[in-house]
Amino acid sequence: MTDAWDAHYASGNTFSPLSDTERALLTEHAPVPDGGGHALDVGCGLGELARNLAELGYEVDAVDFAPAALNRARAQPSAPTTTAVNYHLLDIERDSLDALPRPAYDLITFRLSWAFVHDRTRVMNRLRERLRPGGVVCVITPVAEAVADLSDAPDGKCSIALDDEEIGVLCAGWAVAERYDADGLAFVVLRDPAPASATCAGKKRPSPHALTGAGVVVTDPVGRILLGWSVRGVWELPGGKNDAGEGFLEAGVRELEEETGLKADPGGGRLLALLMDSTHGMPRMTGAVRVTAWTGQPTVTEPQLIHRWEWHEVADLPALPQPLFTPSAHVIDTVWPGLLPDLPPVHRYPITPATDTAMAPA
Repeated sequence: MTDAWDAHYASGNTFSPLSDTERALLTEHAPVPDGGGHALDVGCGLGELARNLAELGYEVDAVDFAPAALNRARAQPSAPTTTAVNYHLLDIERDSLDALPRPAYDLITFRLSWAFVHDRTRVMNRLRERLRPGGVVCVITPVAEAVADLSDAPDGKCSIALDDEEIGVLCAGWAVAERYDADGLAFVVLRDPAPASATCAGKKRPSPHALTGAGVVVTDPVGRILLGWSVRGVWELPGGKNDAGEGFLEAGVRELEEETGLKADPGGGRLLALLMDSTHGMPRMTGAVRVTAWTGQPTVTEPQLIHRWEWHEVADLPALPQPLFTPSAHVIDTVWPGLLPDLPPVHRYPITPATDTAMAPA
């Protein structure tokens, strides 16, 4: 994907210019603190927003993962009276934020780039840890109902417009979340991080079934757990119902591949426990499956069920602003006992030891 964006910028392509309305909203809602302030512009592209922030008086670090974008940005002239913009090659999702030149910022901005962030929850959690008290996160994004496409983005399957639900997810976990219109763009202002307690929620009443299935805990090489943002408004593990005559472990491995494209051998997984609770008056049995060896990259293969898959830090789960699907929460609690407080009741029947060094939270 990085190569595609590099080619995009190297070919002379760009995005819609910063409008006067956006400039006015930035001046009103993100003024430079007394004594000066530092701003981080994420996905800076050709640097127009970064240069505007410098004109306002910020010292600006502008980051992008496309070298061609930064080369073009550095070649752009700045007003002689403004603070210089410092450009840095950085992949905000894959590189360590320790590579940022400053430990904290008064303003963090995303313009036309937030929709391209895959693990949005994790990225925002890490960035707001670097927000100074009183600081602001500003996301400027097209909205689905107003814009079909603002650019010839290199990935034809990826729209840069967000719908109201995704903007709602973005705003969760903040004491102040304000949205303004900027000539058809959503101008979202976020202040005062307010971590929430994790909650659980069910989905709609299931169709008649034996209500047996598996939930699969999969972690990446650095210990992040894979969760899907469901069309029903909950985070959930890969998994699903057993086919006739199919065991829980086999069902988990099959569902993992069908839902995410990740491939695993049942021999490399473990069934840790059987979990029994109830939903809508019907018993429900879930096999807690742990898979430690897999290949592939998470892909949305069933968009009618899952909007996207994200890798989450395990330590973030107790403060997840949106609810976890209840059976998924019970499976996670099997792997990391006590991580999630105040779970709904469940009957747990352990089969193999649930914890080992490979399962310790990051």
